[in-house]
Amino acid sequence: MGTACSCFEDPTKQQQRIEQDRRASEEARAKASEAAQRRQEQFEHSAAGRAARAQAAANAKKSAAANKGEPVLKWQMG
Repeated sequence: MGTACSCFEDPTKQQQRIEQDRRASEEARAKASEAAQRRQEQFEHSAAGRAARAQAAANAKKSAAANKGEPVLKWQMG
């Protein structure tokens, strides 16, 4: 019959399980990172990715050209 509480376990087994969990967590993070990188690359090469990049560049150019040193909000008395 198994133990009900981990405090009654052999400390070496408990340490092994902790190490095993840590390794599994690292592997899962690495796989998730690789998958996210693949998705990002696929998006960048897709038509939607190119359109998003072009739109961001246009917005950056527009915002830089629109504010030519003038304040965005102008104070007005009256």
